[in-house]
Amino acid sequence: MPYTATDDIRIYFEAFGDPAHPLVVLVSGGGAQLLSWDERFIALLTAEGFRVVRFDNRDTGMSHRFGGPEDVDGGYGLEDMADDVVRVLDELGVPAAHIVGHSMGGMIAQMAAIRHPERVLSLGLLSTIPDKSDRYVLHEHPVVEVPERYTREQIVAFAEPMALAWADGTAYDPQLEWHVARAGEAYDRGYAPEGFMRQWSALYRAPDRLEALRSVTVPALVFHGREDRTLHWYAAFDIADAMPAAELQVHPGMGHFIPWELWPDLVAGIVRTARRA
Repeated sequence: MPYTATDDIRIYFEAFGDPAHPLVVLVSGGGAQLLSWDERFIALLTAEGFRVVRFDNRDTGMSHRFGGPEDVDGGYGLEDMADDVVRVLDELGVPAAHIVGHSMGGMIAQMAAIRHPERVLSLGLLSTIPDKSDRYVLHEHPVVEVPERYTREQIVAFAEPMALAWADGTAYDPQLEWHVARAGEAYDRGYAPEGFMRQWSALYRAPDRLEALRSVTVPALVFHGREDRTLHWYAAFDIADAMPAAELQVHPGMGHFIPWELWPDLVAGIVRTARRA
């Protein structure tokens, strides 16, 4: 199986496309496994002449666990999660790549560009924020505690109502069958709800990044939904205003997740941004 082997932290990743092509690294959001990046979306990028890598963030899926079922703080920060991106690049022998992240993945991408500017060619910052202020965070901050555990059947049953809740007020197909299928697959790959709590602990410690982003000069695509009820679209304007080479897209009718109907717009933006680099 493809794991990083640069040190004792093992990050599971999957690569698609020609190794000779420029690399796009896709970074998942909080608690999400690499399954959040659909292979059909990845195929659109490889068709444009890119190699694509997706990976499980630490404490999700098949990657390194930083505690057991009772541990809700892994002792790491957002900086360490950004270093995991570099671990993947090092394992592949790639000096620099285009980094695209959704939600928490976008925060990781920001931190990677701040900490390792020589390893980042361009950025895709999707439905994300530059800090944890109430200006941007619309949901209640979760209490970091040992989470209740559920069976596979319960997790799969929760998937459809959760997808409907996420899609409430949006203009696009909620993709219910996809969410149900991915819920079962994610459970089978590595069910660890306490890992999400450890990621939250890292996010609570995360430094504000808006001022630091002013020095990030690589091309960036900032992509957000006008109906995002999790992270406010104000964040997209502030990030794009701070970054000197940013393209801003705020889509009416889009919530926190990116619907299939907008994949062509997103792929075109990623490709355009990468080629500007």
